[in-house]
Amino acid sequence: MPQEEQERKEPQSWPFQEARKLLARVPQAQASKGYILFETGYGPSGLPHLGTFGEVARTTFVRRAFETLSSCPTRLFAFSDDRDGLRKVPQNTPQQQRISAFLEFPLTQTPDPWECCDSFGHHNNNKLRSFLDSFGFQYEFKSATDCYLSGIYDAALLKVLFHHEEILEIMLPSLRAERAATYSPFFPISPKTGKILQVAIEHYDIPSGTIVFTDEDGTRVEVPVNGRTCKLQWKVDWATRWYVFGVDYEMSGKDLIPSFQLSSRICRALGGVPPEGFHYELFLDEESKKISKSKGNGLTMEEWIRYGPVESLSTYLFHSPKSAKRLFFDVIPRQVEEYLACLDRYAQEDEIRRQDNPVWHIHAGAPPSLKCDLSFGVLLNLASVCNTEDPTVLWGFIVRYRPEASPERMPFLAKLVGHAIAYYKDFVKPHKLYRTATETEKQALADLGKALSTLTASEAETIQAVVYEVGKAHGFSPLRTWFSTLYETLLGQKEGPRMGSFIALYGIAETMQLIETALKREKEETMTWHK
Repeated sequence: MPQEEQERKEPQSWPFQEARKLLARVPQAQASKGYILFETGYGPSGLPHLGTFGEVARTTFVRRAFETLSSCPTRLFAFSDDRDGLRKVPQNTPQQQRISAFLEFPLTQTPDPWECCDSFGHHNNNKLRSFLDSFGFQYEFKSATDCYLSGIYDAALLKVLFHHEEILEIMLPSLRAERAATYSPFFPISPKTGKILQVAIEHYDIPSGTIVFTDEDGTRVEVPVNGRTCKLQWKVDWATRWYVFGVDYEMSGKDLIPSFQLSSRICRALGGVPPEGFHYELFLDEESKKISKSKGNGLTMEEWIRYGPVESLSTYLFHSPKSAKRLFFDVIPRQVEEYLACLDRYAQEDEIRRQDNPVWHIHAGAPPSLKCDLSFGVLLNLASVCNTEDPTVLWGFIVRYRPEASPERMPFLAKLVGHAIAYYKDFVKPHKLYRTATETEKQALADLGKALSTLTASEAETIQAVVYEVGKAHGFSPLRTWFSTLYETLLGQKEGPRMGSFIALYGIAETMQLIETALKREKEETMTWHK
């Protein structure tokens, strides 16, 4: 069978490709656990950001694809490494001086700088859970602190002790000489201060299940390797978690590929089977720098959903996960449009192609049927031209264009109106500048006004054809320079909507008034665009 014909028999989107990798694990997983286990990891040293959300969303895409291919039950653990020591105080954290006194203490024993939770770790865990819950993710939260203190890890810690020499053989070649000289799979916890210590282990006593080290005050100490007195180094910790729970699938960033490989070898040394892995590219900020929880750069979840629906974020995360992505404000309008386009296309597709459409994955195979034929760009430009932050003003134009429309009948459109106004207020209005038209452009604008005045119909396609013809008649080449002229002189911005759709919504008479204003504008203005 030709490859093209084969591809029509099954979905080819990357979540389905990943799901097929998992099918071979089903017999073993069902025998040992009764389910396939997906996992995502979170380091609560800083507030959750969109990278965290993205990892859960993408893992969920694969989980849903797998459930389409297999009847084997699934579970998803959202795991927090809240037993880690505080290495540095994040820049976006209050009470910096106070919290800096707790460096090297476990995050769940560090005070909450916001003073609303039991600890810094608990605060950030709550933030993670609240926004995952608010968007309907199906997961089970797991805390490293709970796992260590409850004894779940104790048997595995003894196994790490038993295999410590093999683990050292795996790890030491990957370390600098200085670090290798003191490296151990174990971080002992000082019985006197409670700090997590990065010290050399002087003796491993396998029969007694203990380790010996020198405490901060110079005292030689022997402690049992259990979850109350020790913590594992993170690559060993990661491998041990896979071993204890039988994790079948976990994603991680491209920067963690070497760590994933080392942890996989350690997991095998313990007698476990490492999970299937998927390594996505990193998220970047406005300056194309890696997003960091501690620095607080890039977008937050709250910021994205102020300017666009969460479905637009999920669309952004679905596409090309192995390509680096900028997470900054200017990507949001384009992703809202992309989500609407995918939703519109879904209704025309067969079942296989639907399973390759992002909205199938975003909406668990049941995308909504939205009554919305207005693009986000048109709404954004309507807010801009009206110079308003009042939704009722926009709805006045919308109802004239679509008499049956209302916020109650079209709640998603109402949501888009709110997002458009917020984006206009924060990013368009402060940088809005109108360019004075050249004499040649004024002639074209005047002719456009005359052409519009003769129209008896206000359908978008009819108007668009008129706009095209005027631009061609005046020799704009390429024709996009004509549309740039319209955006810059009529709307005061560098980019804009499909003019036919915009004029149909805004109104022919109102657009003619914009043209009249542009023709009277005399002052030349230097245009500086918001990037």
